[in-house]
Amino acid sequence: MEEELLRLQQEACRDLAALHDLNDLEPFRVQYLGRKSEFTGLMRQLGQAAEADRPRLGKLANEIKIDLEKLFAAKKTELEEAARLGLTGAPALDLSLPGRTAPFGKLHPVTQVMEEICAIFEGMGFGVAEGPDVETDFYNFEALNIPKHHPARDMHDTFYVNESLLLRTHTSPMQARIMEKQRPPLRMIAPGKVYRCDSDITHTPMFHQVEGFLVDRKVSFGDLRGILGVFIAKMFDDKTAMRARPSFFPFTEPSAEIDIACVICRGQGCRVCKQTGWLEFLGAGMIDPEVFKQVGYDPEEYSGFAFGLGVERIAMLKYGINDIRLYYENDLRFLAQF
Repeated sequence: MEEELLRLQQEACRDLAALHDLNDLEPFRVQYLGRKSEFTGLMRQLGQAAEADRPRLGKLANEIKIDLEKLFAAKKTELEEAARLGLTGAPALDLSLPGRTAPFGKLHPVTQVMEEICAIFEGMGFGVAEGPDVETDFYNFEALNIPKHHPARDMHDTFYVNESLLLRTHTSPMQARIMEKQRPPLRMIAPGKVYRCDSDITHTPMFHQVEGFLVDRKVSFGDLRGILGVFIAKMFDDKTAMRARPSFFPFTEPSAEIDIACVICRGQGCRVCKQTGWLEFLGAGMIDPEVFKQVGYDPEEYSGFAFGLGVERIAMLKYGINDIRLYYENDLRFLAQF
């Protein structure tokens, strides 16, 4: 009888140590601690033992049972904690192995270029202002000399929230918002997201823009060219030529498209610049007197210029990217290059 009890104790301890899943606990309990278990059967046979051995065998059986119940409870707690931590079934950790270095995150290329643009203009004395993405029709259009039913509104492909609210189509509304609250001289840039109903390899429904403007007495188009010349030299290099072509924007007069010499072929002509040697870069011009009147400035006393540039466009030129949609596909193979 004693040998059977000790054998059963050894088997139970061995089987309990081998358990690694909560689902295995109940079969173990039934086999060793249940009402019909082998251990219970042995205890029922104590009455057949010699009368002198019964006290000793009974004490041994009780001690074995108590020990098994304690071991069972401890194992159950261990497996429940492992399940809570998600370690059930996982291989044992080898703490002697060297650790794995976590990869460092990097700024998105658009963010990098946006920060570089802002840093260049801040170095020239421009302040930085941010405004709401959801804008009013007044600030997005009317305050910029684009009244209702003006054909220039068709250029913007606008997302309307309702008749008076929309997702801003440019960051130019910050011109009117800032000039309403401050008096010249002003030298500001307004970076941020803008939205238009357009999507192809060179356009996305959401993109980033930096609006810049300067207002003071006796500001000329030559000042505009000088500021943009410094910006282009710092963004690319001082060998990158620029030119201005006549254009039209409702809030500037005269208006111009600013081109730069192709950064790929250096003006010699290639596929990127369509053999012209030039790349469209940004829009600019002298602020229209009607915009000054909207904010209470005297156009006879003050003049100024404004410009707007697309951040994704500059990043494409700077890094030689041929599809704007690559910025938003979250492919780490692409993003890790910057």
